[in-house]
Amino acid sequence: MTERATPFHCPYCGDEDLRPQEEPHAAWLCGGCRRVFTVKFVGLNLAGPTAQREEVTR
Repeated sequence: MTERATPFHCPYCGDEDLRPQEEPHAAWLCGGCRRVFTVKFVGLNLAGPTAQREEVTR
């Protein structure tokens, strides 16, 4: 796994012109709207969608 999660588009404007930034750590600069944002990997859902539906219906 890489240290930096790679986004495919800007979450604000949808532009695909993204460049890595050194500060803050693991940040990305959008060439379209000039916003700087970070992406964080939280984890994997190993239980799958069926387990989530069961928890909601309980």
